[in-house]
Amino acid sequence: MADNGFMILKEKDWQGQTPEQRDWLIFNTLQNMDSRLKKIESKAWLDKGCSFLGGIVGGAAAYFGIKIGG
Repeated sequence: MADNGFMILKEKDWQGQTPEQRDWLIFNTLQNMDSRLKKIESKAWLDKGCSFLGGIVGGAAAYFGIKIGG
């Protein structure tokens, strides 16, 4: 059921579970998603920094491209 740290449920796995087991599967899946989203959101500063540097590089490339081509 688990592959690379992710829980992968197949239809046959779900059908064989009791309602209580299904509730726990849903709960565990939501907890897993929450922890993964927190990790992604905590790296927002890195994304903003890379976007800023990409803008500088792209702007410089456009500026020099216009100067050389025009």
